[in-house]
Amino acid sequence: MTDPVFTLLYIFIFPGFVFLVAYALFLSFLDRKIAARMQQRVGPPFYQPFADFIKMLGKEVIDPDGVDRRLFDAIPPVVLAAVMTAFLYIPVIGYSPLAFPGDLVMVLYLLALPTIALFLLGWLSRNIFSAIGGIRAVTQLFIYEVPFFLALLTPAIMAGSWSISEIVLWQQHNLWLVFLQPIGFIVALIGLQAKLERTPFDIPEAETEIIAGPWTELTGRRLALMHLTTEISLVTGSALIAALFLGGPMIPWTFSDPWLNGAVGFSLFLAKTLAILLILSSIKAATGRFRIDQLNEIGWKYIASAALVQVGIVLVINYLWVTP
Repeated sequence: MTDPVFTLLYIFIFPGFVFLVAYALFLSFLDRKIAARMQQRVGPPFYQPFADFIKMLGKEVIDPDGVDRRLFDAIPPVVLAAVMTAFLYIPVIGYSPLAFPGDLVMVLYLLALPTIALFLLGWLSRNIFSAIGGIRAVTQLFIYEVPFFLALLTPAIMAGSWSISEIVLWQQHNLWLVFLQPIGFIVALIGLQAKLERTPFDIPEAETEIIAGPWTELTGRRLALMHLTTEISLVTGSALIAALFLGGPMIPWTFSDPWLNGAVGFSLFLAKTLAILLILSSIKAATGRFRIDQLNEIGWKYIASAALVQVGIVLVINYLWVTP
């Protein structure tokens, strides 16, 4: 049985909530800095995301006329808790002590909640721009979520387990799944970019069209918590892809010193998530926004088809080479 003190430290300190918030703010800075340098700008100082968060917390909370205040207040902390909980099941320094069979499905479900929350916030705000943005968010969800789910479930099919930690262990004794499932890896990256509503998938926000979409009526602590949710979703999504396709924190060998194993594993976790962030930031800086009809065509015709092809390839590989 796991030591309850260790479990509490794992959940609340490291690699739990305290580390997660700090790393999310750091990745937010790095994301903005990379985009700035690619566009020949200076970019923000390293403390800017933290300063923005504190400033938004101190701003006045303005309620749109006729809005349900209690529901508006409840949605941001609930979705923040959801994405933070999802992160706990992803290996950071080794096998997650909270792992259980099927935790991959639960993590994917929790990562879908922020988009649903944006739809609810937009719909409840009684603002036409917010409502349109919310409808776009949920429409986009139905387009990218199917190929994203298929891409992330193919590692489970190959490893024979629906546990993220077990999939990571399978790669430790075999091969990183990015080499066996390159199409799935690419589809997963595209799906994560769309899930985070980053360019070219920032259709629900579209500042030049609908101000800020479902974010329009968010102020004060509500806006701060929703921004933090997005930044933590970036960490969680990057860590999930790193675990499922890049072997997570595991290495093919182990050291006699458990602290050294943990340090090496954590270093691998940082390196892999930073590499994924670099790819996502490059896409964001180098592309323009799609229209919703363009995304619909690209998503169902090409991305979903690629995900189905990857599923077929995995089934063939399992049948021919992978022994149960």
